Amino acid sequence: MKRWMSQGWKTLASGWLLALTAMLCLTTTAQAQNLTIEITRGSDQATPIAVVPFEFSGQGGLPQDVAQIVSDDLEHSGQFSPLSRSSLVSLPSSSQDVFYDDWKRVDARYLVVGKIEPQGDQYRIQYELMDVLGGKRMLGETLTSSGGNLRASAHYISDQIFEAITGIRGAFSTRIVYVSASGAGDNARYALYVADADGYNAQQVLSSDDPILSPAWSPDGQKIAYVSFESGNSAIYVQNASTGERVRLTSFPGINGAPAWSPDGRKLAMSLSKDGQPEIYVMNLATRQLTRLTNNSAIETEPDWTPDGRSLIFTSDRSGAPQLYRMSANGGQAERVTFTGNYNSDGRFSPDGKTLFMVTRDDSGYHVAKQDMDTNRVTVLTDSQWDESPSVAPNGTMIIFATQQGAQGVLGAVSSDGRASFRLPSTQGDVREPAWSPFLN
Repeated sequence: MKRWMSQGWKTLASGWLLALTAMLCLTTTAQAQNLTIEITRGSDQATPIAVVPFEFSGQGGLPQDVAQIVSDDLEHSGQFSPLSRSSLVSLPSSSQDVFYDDWKRVDARYLVVGKIEPQGDQYRIQYELMDVLGGKRMLGETLTSSGGNLRASAHYISDQIFEAITGIRGAFSTRIVYVSASGAGDNARYALYVADADGYNAQQVLSSDDPILSPAWSPDGQKIAYVSFESGNSAIYVQNASTGERVRLTSFPGINGAPAWSPDGRKLAMSLSKDGQPEIYVMNLATRQLTRLTNNSAIETEPDWTPDGRSLIFTSDRSGAPQLYRMSANGGQAERVTFTGNYNSDGRFSPDGKTLFMVTRDDSGYHVAKQDMDTNRVTVLTDSQWDESPSVAPNGTMIIFATQQGAQGVLGAVSSDGRASFRLPSTQGDVREPAWSPFLN
């Protein structure tokens, strides 16, 4: 439910809310763009780590500062606090050059060093991770990269370091998809972008004169389902993110919205109003057969799957206000799962199914929150006022969402414990509707 443009939940029933959502989030430009991360809140429990600039033995400079990208990745996770380069006590390039007592004096808990040397048109990268307090080498690896892939190699290194220290798989090599909107009236333009998880390497995969909404990644990270109004009415498409090849799945009269992939990639849940009020349906992608799951006079929308694929979560106002409900993927009785407050919507599960992330409303606005599925305890994670469209990183450590920064639509991210947050504003227009990709290998 695109709460941020509606005057009330019932607006959805008219079939116009999806169009209004995108039509009203417009600025004046539309070009390819990178999103630049701005830290808004750092965690006071972040682990100090020193990432030393990697020694380079070639001529001139490198096209990318690998060590800085690694440092930025770790900082943006909310779990690490990298030392500034001015605070580094020395510049070792290998574990043999490390004097652990020096790094203890600047309170570094971990240390990353490395070296890069050219090999023809490639680069040979060596990196090492040290446990400063333990005085030992934890991790070391050598890899080869082209100049164009140095940034991807840096994300890979960040993933390995993150997992070695936390035991959780890193998600820095994943991607995000989002919608950019610009112009106004007859000059309105919409675009679907895919970018690295840190907002760089943004690539436009679709451009349209009509609104684009609700992008969702397939479980293999190869396809994106989304809603487009290019035919004059909402329709659900699936597009290959690499080739651009796409197919239209639904274009029924009324609402065709909120596509959500099943964990096995064989089905797509959606909200359709073809039989009256918006209801939850599931499409078998092999046969295109639709199964209607809900049958209620209320508005049913924003479906998402539990990680095991056995159940669906969705938003409904059958209790008089938007709340989250759960039901079997085969249909049956719906069970209400949110009771704190009078507005909870857009539910998304953590990868382990133990936490439900959502948008909740209180006196100060709309925020990203989480609910423990065992205790039902709700914790508000953000202090911004206009949050929507949360999407969970595949390792469960971060949530990306859409919000407002002044009059501009921007993307925000918050750690799953709420201690760290940042924003990803665009230099060229409003950005909305983010979705975090699964792991790509």
